Amino acid sequence: MLRLKVTDRERITNQQSLLTLVLSIVAGMLAISLIFLINGVNPLFAFAKIFSGSFGSKFGIRETITKAIPLILIGVGLAVAYRGKFWNIGAEGQLLAGAIFGTWVGLNWGPHLPSYIIVPLMFLFGFIGGAFWGVIPAILKIRFSVNEVISTLMLNYICAEILTYLIVGPWKGKTKYGYPYTDDLPESAILSVFSGTRIHYPTLALGIIAVIILGIVIYKTKFGYEVRVIGENIDAARYAGINFFKTTVIIMIISGGMAGLAGAGEVAGVHHYLSYPASISSGYGFTAIIVAWLAKLNPFFVILSGLFFAGILVGGDAIQISLGLPAATVQVFNGTLLVFLIMGDYFLKHKVTLKWAKD
Repeated sequence: MLRLKVTDRERITNQQSLLTLVLSIVAGMLAISLIFLINGVNPLFAFAKIFSGSFGSKFGIRETITKAIPLILIGVGLAVAYRGKFWNIGAEGQLLAGAIFGTWVGLNWGPHLPSYIIVPLMFLFGFIGGAFWGVIPAILKIRFSVNEVISTLMLNYICAEILTYLIVGPWKGKTKYGYPYTDDLPESAILSVFSGTRIHYPTLALGIIAVIILGIVIYKTKFGYEVRVIGENIDAARYAGINFFKTTVIIMIISGGMAGLAGAGEVAGVHHYLSYPASISSGYGFTAIIVAWLAKLNPFFVILSGLFFAGILVGGDAIQISLGLPAATVQVFNGTLLVFLIMGDYFLKHKVTLKWAKD
């Protein structure tokens, strides 16, 4: 009878890695095309609408860059976490935690401090908020063996409920006519944008700087080497004397902190007040998971990957209007691509053969 045999590949070349990535994307696009066909939509027309809506006009490009900002920040943080085999699914909650901390600083200290002080403070506290929310599942995993996929995912909902409580309760704005929002941030706490756009360039600059720094950290420092060793073989890392507790906590400080920066940036750069979780984040924490995978967990590639998926988010809005497709179409698109990217990564690292074996 036929039996399936799976073995680890001893050597993976850059050419194999690139080819696998391309084939994964093509296979994912074919699967998405089938979904469009089932819904009676010409897939070529749908793809053309998506990418023309995001990259085919000045407005589309501006909106794509705006949505790429949080994806780049969160994606580079997730790339670091996944390199160390810590499966952080909680970037959405870490983003919201950063938004909460950053908003508190802006509302309470903003009226009394100049912009050049309050803006860095908002980003600092946004980072602290996201890092705090990220360290919780790290400690739960190390000390109590709690699965990080479950703990990070559940913490998303807890943070969302905390935020909702704040905006309908103690932080409800006196100037919002009873609506569940905080008061507007003072002028000193609002980020500058490029003229005629929503691109808040201080946060964009932070994202680019984070990509460069974390890329250097992962590939050129002792800590980055330890992260990569843990990702390849945890037992070998322990045998080599790597402090698993310290490294994992630092990984999640970085990963959660990047998401927290994105949250502070969204409040200060786009919304200017705290509102419902779904308004603060368009699912950025989940989309950034695919951003990190498409970048092959390489921080330097996160910018291109973030722009690509930001384009899908913007183009997804276009096909909802022009083709009458449901809002969940973008999530289906992203989820399908993620499945094929993970499958491609599996087959890249493992050799699967069929052998005829006698009973």
